[in-house]
Amino acid sequence: MAARRNGLMRDHDELANTTSRLGVCLKAARRARGLTLKQVAERTGMALSTLSKVENGQMSLTYDKLLQLTAGLKIEIAELFEPAGSRPEPPQMITARRSISRAGQGHLVDTTFYSYRYQCTDLVGKQMVPILAEIRARTLEEFGPLLRHSGEEYFHVTSGRVIVHTEFYEPAVLGVGDGIYLDSSMGHAYLNAGDEPARAICVCTSEEPDLYQKLRSLAETVPAEG
Repeated sequence: MAARRNGLMRDHDELANTTSRLGVCLKAARRARGLTLKQVAERTGMALSTLSKVENGQMSLTYDKLLQLTAGLKIEIAELFEPAGSRPEPPQMITARRSISRAGQGHLVDTTFYSYRYQCTDLVGKQMVPILAEIRARTLEEFGPLLRHSGEEYFHVTSGRVIVHTEFYEPAVLGVGDGIYLDSSMGHAYLNAGDEPARAICVCTSEEPDLYQKLRSLAETVPAEG
């Protein structure tokens, strides 16, 4: 009888520890993403009161609810039972990749309204796509539809003046040495804002492995001449 009572007590303690650990880990995961409990409830479809009880160690969750929670927060289920900071970081893999760009080399896309020379094209699956650009279009009509693609980009003017049109902001004029960092999924266009040639270095980045091919495809869709 005593052995059975001790076993039940151990089971109760393990459940309490698991519930408490779940609450601590959920709160850590939520705060790491800058979310309120209400936002977690909206993302996961779970009741705010339920999430509050979980965080305070007053309630556990069934496996189905755990899956619902991790899907809404886009995290691994392990993060709900072991704080991210306590897990050993996987060893960093050294790819030892490198590519040298020589003057005048790279894949050239040359049109009436712009010239893009893609650098380091011998590397596949790059996370960054470096481009040397010459901006010739002076109007949105010449440029065509605003560009949109995944990721982010930085555009740095090396000569001339460039006016940057974006979907949600007023146009901005950049001179030599000026740059702009933007969300590439927002519609954007670069236009020559002066009489002299306008050139820039643009670096696009994305988690998509085929970003280079997508950017080339966009660039090679040449707008019709006015």
